[in-house]
This record gives sequence, structure tokens and C-alpha cells, in this order.
Amino acid sequence: MNIDSIIFDLDGTLWNTIDGVCEAWKTVLLNYPNITKVVGSKDLEKCMGLTINEIGKKLFPYLDESFQTKLMKECCEIEQVYLEEHGGMLYPKLEETLNKLSEKYKLFIVSNCYDGYIQIFLKAHKLNKYFSDFECSGATGLSKGENNKIIMERNKLKRPIYVGDTNGDAESARVARIPFVYARYGFGNVKEYDYVIDSFEEMLALKI
Repeated sequence: MNIDSIIFDLDGTLWNTIDGVCEAWKTVLLNYPNITKVVGSKDLEKCMGLTINEIGKKLFPYLDESFQTKLMKECCEIEQVYLEEHGGMLYPKLEETLNKLSEKYKLFIVSNCYDGYIQIFLKAHKLNKYFSDFECSGATGLSKGENNKIIMERNKLKRPIYVGDTNGDAESARVARIPFVYARYGFGNVKEYDYVIDSFEEMLALKI
């Protein structure tokens, strides 16, 4: 690949935490009898790529905004505890592929998650050694596209690509003016992309 770096999305690209998040959130929602909605895996799949505030509005539109914020904060806190202990489901051959990619390229993560989520991913699965830097909307308050720009400027990247699975990921690459690789095995249904992979391992054979 004629690039110098790769920026990855997290959920739906590097790992899948939906089952664990559902279990964690259930313990919070049970504390609120007025919340009758059961949040299942299909509900969370539709939220992939959104910020925490956007997820609250999508899942609980009937709650006022302040309570949405409170609820999502509690859900994220219990989710963190769960994922720190159990981790998530890594996509097949993820670490082997990261190991080979890191020999040639600098690797990064940019996600719309809350601050601390990327750190859990890296710590729970002992993957820190493969990544040079990361950024998220929970830390900066900015969009994924703007966070791509921050990573590029902070690390002086000249020819990066962005790998993700949703239309929001594709848009973030357009904002940063870099090529987008669609991870078709993830959660989204993206129509416009520069390159596509059907498994994480295919990153090794990608021709750019």
C-alpha cells in the first residue's frame, strides 16, 4: 500500500461489544421501572457510529434530554466495568493482522465513543503496542472527521487511510480528505467507498 498510516474505527471494525453492552445496560435499566423498552442487540447495531448523546436520543426519545444524559452516563459507567473484565469479541485474526500491519505502517484509532472506551479495548486485549495514538469524540467534543484531522496533524501523517464500517465513517474520511476503506463485515451498509474488505485480514492484501 502506498500509504504511511492507517486510522481505524473501533466498533464494527476492530471488535464487537454488543452482547456485553446489552448485558451491562440491562442492570441499569432495571432500576427504572418507567423505562419499558428492552434494549437488544438489534437496537444497538442501529446506533453504531453515533455519539453517546445521539444514542440516548435514538433509544429513548420519550425521555427528556437531561434524563437521557443521566441514563447514558450510568450505562457507560457499568459498561466500562463489564468490558474491563470481559473485553469484547475481536474480529478473526485481528492481532495477527495488526502485528503485520504495524511493521510497515503507523496505526491509529478514531471513534465516536466516550473517553475511556478505546483505552478499555487496548488494555483488555493487550493491544497497546500496535497503536501510536487515538482520539474520540468523548474527549474532544468534535466529530469523527475533525478527530481524524487532529490525529493527522498531531502525528504529521501525509498519506493515511481510514477504515470503518458505517456511513458516518465514510463521511469522516471525506471530511479529512483521505481514502475510505469499507469494512463490509461490520454493522453498516455503505454505498460509497474507495476500497472494501470482507474480513479484517484482507487489510494485508489491499492494493492502494
